[in-house]
Amino acid sequence: MRAPFQVLVIPFRCIGDDPEYFILRRSDTHYWQFVAGGGEDDETSLEAAERETSEEIGSVAKHRLIPLDSMSTVPKDVFDAAEAWGDDVFVVPEHYFAVDVGDNQPELSAEHTEGKWVDYEKARELLNWDSNKNGLWELNQRLMKK
Repeated sequence: MRAPFQVLVIPFRCIGDDPEYFILRRSDTHYWQFVAGGGEDDETSLEAAERETSEEIGSVAKHRLIPLDSMSTVPKDVFDAAEAWGDDVFVVPEHYFAVDVGDNQPELSAEHTEGKWVDYEKARELLNWDSNKNGLWELNQRLMKK
C-alpha cells in the first residue's frame, strides 16, 4: 500500500570544485525534476528514497544517501491513495535526500524520457517544482562550503 509520504532525491557529482546535478524529464508531464516518489507499506523515508533512486536511475544510491534538512508538504488530494489514508491526513510530507553518484552514469527508467547533468543555474531554470529548487539550493550551499 502507498504510504502517506513522499521522497525527493537529488543526484549530484562534483567535477573538481564544481557540482553538477542530474535532472530528469518525466515521460507523462514532460516536467524536469529530481528523483521523486512515495513510500510503500512500512518503508522508512530512507528506504523509500533508496528504492525510488534505484528504480529511476539505477543502483547508484545504496547506503550513499545524504539526508537534507529541507522538507515540504503536498496536498493529499493529488495522490490516488489519498482515500485510504483517512480523514485525518491533509498533507503528505516530502523528505529530501541527495546522492553523490560519482563516476556512475544514471540509467533512466521508462518514467523519464531524458536525463542530463547541469550546473546549479541551469537546474534552477529547468526544474518545475519549487520543492525541487528548495532542495537544490540547500544541497548547493552545502557543497559550496566544502
